[in-house]
Amino acid sequence: MTDDSRAQALQTRLRAVVATTLEGRTLLTHPFYRRWEAGELRIEELSEYTVHYRAFEAVLPTVLSAVVDRLMSEGEFEAADMVARNLADELGCPEPHLALFDAFADALSAAAAPSPGPAAEVLVATYLALADESPVAAIAGLAAYETQAAAIAASKGDGLRRWYGMDDADTTFWDVHATMDADHGDWAVEALALLGADEGEVANASRRAADAWWALLDEREAEGLAVA
Repeated sequence: MTDDSRAQALQTRLRAVVATTLEGRTLLTHPFYRRWEAGELRIEELSEYTVHYRAFEAVLPTVLSAVVDRLMSEGEFEAADMVARNLADELGCPEPHLALFDAFADALSAAAAPSPGPAAEVLVATYLALADESPVAAIAGLAAYETQAAAIAASKGDGLRRWYGMDDADTTFWDVHATMDADHGDWAVEALALLGADEGEVANASRRAADAWWALLDEREAEGLAVA
């Protein structure tokens, strides 16, 4: 087996490990996103969602930067390059993604929640903790989201245009991620393979991230139904 074929085989195994941890946690199957797809969320729910999701979007460059710095210090330059590509996109392709997200949030007229809720705080804390543990843990946690994020973003953008009267300017954040996150997911898996990541560590970190994302949507769904 050639080096390239061994690398591809490892990537395939690691992608399968991440996919296994997402069983029962694939976000597009969550009732909150199903209601989004069907146009059943109230504008108030969408507006409040932006506050909670923004907490993750705001911390993502910090997590990516920490991983890049640690990989560079450990001499893992190829893996660092994979993560640095993701960071470069976040910071400026086509412009800072936090600014794109804020433009989406501004397009929603309803009053938003004043601050991120407990589940958003746990989500942020989970990613920061994974970054503190090891590059493999952090990248596996990112892979748990990035490998499904392109499909999620495409679904969100379509729902916003179909049911909520938004135009392409309002949905730019989601439209960008509908294509870009496919690369981010691939880069994450490639970085894990370059690091020769332990499958057990990947599974553990990926599942923790998947659980935190699911809990965020559980919180949004529970609150939405409570005031319906």
